[in-house]
Amino acid sequence: MSEWVNLHALWQILVAGLICGAGLPTIFVLGLRALAMPAGERAAAQDSDRLVGGSRVGVVLAGLCFAVVTAGIVWGIYFIVAGT
Repeated sequence: MSEWVNLHALWQILVAGLICGAGLPTIFVLGLRALAMPAGERAAAQDSDRLVGGSRVGVVLAGLCFAVVTAGIVWGIYFIVAGT
């Protein structure tokens, strides 16, 4: 460790920046992509009035991704409000 630069704190800032700055938006994009997963030709022909993707697995994966992003946002707001 240096007197001028706290390398441990710098490493923590880098990791937090990568997780929050690139990680949460990436998870959100993966959730959007999961909504667009095709269900197959037969299911798509039967349910042409659906508002979301045709794949049930895709909708579940998207819900999980959106839940993780929402939890990250709520944790960030709590962290700011708590002042720690």
